[in-house]
Amino acid sequence: MSSTETAAASGPAGKSRRQQVDQLIAGLRWRRLEEPLGFIKVLQWLFAIFAFGCCGSYSGETGAMVRCNNDAKDVSAIIILFGYPFRLNQAQYEMPLCDPDSASKTMSLLGDFSAPAEFFVTLGIFSFFYAMAALVLYLRFHGLYAQDRRFPLADFCVTVSFTFFWLVAAAAWGKGLTDVKGATLPSSLTEAMTVCHGEDAVCSEGATPSMGLANLSVLFGFINFFLWAGNCWFVFKETPWHGQAQDQGQGPGPESAAEQGAVEKQ
Repeated sequence: MSSTETAAASGPAGKSRRQQVDQLIAGLRWRRLEEPLGFIKVLQWLFAIFAFGCCGSYSGETGAMVRCNNDAKDVSAIIILFGYPFRLNQAQYEMPLCDPDSASKTMSLLGDFSAPAEFFVTLGIFSFFYAMAALVLYLRFHGLYAQDRRFPLADFCVTVSFTFFWLVAAAAWGKGLTDVKGATLPSSLTEAMTVCHGEDAVCSEGATPSMGLANLSVLFGFINFFLWAGNCWFVFKETPWHGQAQDQGQGPGPESAAEQGAVEKQ
């Protein structure tokens, strides 16, 4: 087939695809992003990325220096790398011994804090995908969301669930991070090494690991909780429960009140 025939065959198909894309973009209701329901979903989508990104990408190091009093060995530097998912008991290092006839001893940090960290990251990923799916529903299928009562009800139930889970995850990961900080302090490292307790060696602490990125992840976790908690009200307003509550709060109308008064006079 010649290039002219190929261009002729692909021309109408390419034009139809462009038309479909234009129709899809034209069908998006971008003004929904100016409303609280859509704007908060964008914030939830962004802060979910920040939360699981800061926690899942964290890595740090701790260490100590061991100097034997005799001339048999030089100063030994111990550097231990750790990070997500914070299984510190798998971060091993070699503890030097000052006895020239003894070999080094393999040790590891104390604690396994993978449960709160993995739960936090998993919740962030699920929040990211749900917020993105909800945005597609708000922008593209806004008519279906407004007409079918099942969608607002499901959205409200999921929003309440995510609010509760974010509170649990942020609190649990905050406590887990505190334990991680305690277990990775250079002072904890020197206390765990038996060679530092004797008179044959002098141990000094290394640099304290930087926990700035991990601290941000906890902060973003609580921000996500407040975002989802605040969004509960705006999603509730879309449900039929909100309409029923308004109808009950308004009480009987003027006509029914007049009829009731006429009955009482009779």
